[in-house]
Amino acid sequence: EMFGVGWPLPLVAVLVELNMLSVEYSKSSESCPLKTETSIDMVGILRNRGHGEATIFTLRELADATKNFSQDCLLGRGGFGSVYKAFLSDRQVVAVKQLDLNGLQGSREFLVEVLMLSLLHHPNLVKLCGYCVDGDQRLLIYEYMPLGSLEDHLHDLSPDQEPLDWTTRMKIAADAAAGLEYLHDEAIPAVIYRDIKPSNILLGEGYHAKLSDFGLAKLGPVGDKTHVTTRVMGTHGYCAPEYLSTGKLTIKSDIYSFGVVFLELITGRRALDSNRPPEEQDLVAWARPLFKDQRKFPKMADPLLQARFPKRGLYQALAIAAMCLQEKAKNRPSIREVAAALSYLASQTYESTGKSEIDKRDAEWCMLA
Repeated sequence: EMFGVGWPLPLVAVLVELNMLSVEYSKSSESCPLKTETSIDMVGILRNRGHGEATIFTLRELADATKNFSQDCLLGRGGFGSVYKAFLSDRQVVAVKQLDLNGLQGSREFLVEVLMLSLLHHPNLVKLCGYCVDGDQRLLIYEYMPLGSLEDHLHDLSPDQEPLDWTTRMKIAADAAAGLEYLHDEAIPAVIYRDIKPSNILLGEGYHAKLSDFGLAKLGPVGDKTHVTTRVMGTHGYCAPEYLSTGKLTIKSDIYSFGVVFLELITGRRALDSNRPPEEQDLVAWARPLFKDQRKFPKMADPLLQARFPKRGLYQALAIAAMCLQEKAKNRPSIREVAAALSYLASQTYESTGKSEIDKRDAEWCMLA
């Protein structure tokens, strides 16, 4: 079985084939990776190999659903292109990602995302509703997540925007970890997400979190292999040090990236922030010495929380983050261990006075990590 859902093993070859196609694309056109000729290959692959429940949309349908991709429907822009809120003919509300022809996500990433999300199904992974290949246009249609991304609720808040409370932050982290646990432990072979960051964690009603954007995902090592070697991809500030230096990718690379995001949730700081003093611009570098001094733990919490958090919970959360951020990959916990710990933290009730007693063992746990 593949991905734990009964898919035949030959489908692994589909993802291997993408590597070959990406080479062909790069040879055919360095200036325009989404050249019209490649659309024939893509449509053939997606139709012949199967695309699960994903629907094929026409460009006309999506133009109608987004008022011709108007600014009124624009949800956001990124290195990959633009995302629009769309209303389909059956009144279903979806999000449409229109890839920038000169953007960061090329034909290979488009194919990876369609195939991955067609095969992988979990409550904490965003659902792919369909896709469109029309000439040099590439569009992905997802379920609509009404609360946007974690990025929208963590950084650069508007004056009238309420910051996330402690429990919500822990629940978001637990949801993201559950999605990652499915990729690492239930998918066969394992899937390395490779691009964990706040903008890729989308939020639905009740702040239910789901991982999105699978364009950089890779199949993990199989057999007696310990890693896959690949060109370094991802977002600066979130990549594991061993992956940056050697290109060797493992599921523990994802654990490091998750640790950075979790530290952002705890502190309210960005992974990299050039607006801060030089010694505070790199979040992980700033946090490492603080992990060893329990007196400074409360000062690491996001000031927007206004001390409304359980101090014991803060210590435990910092311990989890510190363990995920171990410089040696082998010392990082598994995602199953992380998910279990976060599920516990998210389930805890507490008084919001910030005056609860601190268990000395929690402080020692964090400093040891």
